[in-house]
Amino acid sequence: VQLVESGGGLVQPGGSLKLACSASGFTFSNYAMNWFRQASGKEREFVAAISSADDSTEYSNSVKGRFTISRDNAKNTVYLQMNNLKPGDTAVYYCNSYIRRFDYWGQGTQVTVSS
Repeated sequence: VQLVESGGGLVQPGGSLKLACSASGFTFSNYAMNWFRQASGKEREFVAAISSADDSTEYSNSVKGRFTISRDNAKNTVYLQMNNLKPGDTAVYYCNSYIRRFDYWGQGTQVTVSS
């Protein structure tokens, strides 16, 4: 199993970024996919999830209405569209999936929101 994030960077407050997580080594369409983030000095926290069955989604209260998770099963990729970014969104963003009783994580991609 391999999860590889991309799309992070430096953006001004109010700006947008779209993260991508490319997956391999498992049947992507069969598994829910998640995004987490970890700010410096803080614990890793849940951001968003998308199911495998019906693409239903779930968001943390801190990003609801600003972030959108989606998936493209043909490309084995999950996305996180982030709009109206705030300095508090600054963190390393991780892609995650629970597969066959193991939690798998990508290496993370840094998102910095600053003027």
